[in-house]
Amino acid sequence: MGDNSVEYRDWVEYPHARLRVEIVKASGVPTRFVVQLERRVDDDWHEVVRFDHDPENPMGHDITEEGLHMDVYRDGEKARVKDDFPPVSLTRAPRYCIAYIEQHADPLLRRFEKWHDLNQDPTGGRSP
Repeated sequence: MGDNSVEYRDWVEYPHARLRVEIVKASGVPTRFVVQLERRVDDDWHEVVRFDHDPENPMGHDITEEGLHMDVYRDGEKARVKDDFPPVSLTRAPRYCIAYIEQHADPLLRRFEKWHDLNQDPTGGRSP
């Protein structure tokens, strides 16, 4: 990643869940970003929810045209999209997405765990 890029992971619920953030900027404005909540299952990280902006990618999203939305994952696939977010400027969007996930991580993780028949154990209750 270049000088105008940020990438980090932060624990939301150690050692079960983390927040993954990738931001690429040009002149201080994000040109691409991913803010994703991930849950560990059997030593692999799985998407729980994901915000993204990547207008250069044919499969990507442009929040300046489409608005902010959050993909919700079940069984490794996008199960639904939440798109009732207020208008957020591109420069504020990554911080907004991080704050949203941090504020709503508990119900998002509990739903994911219920869908996948997991408990709080990152192995899903299975023996290693």
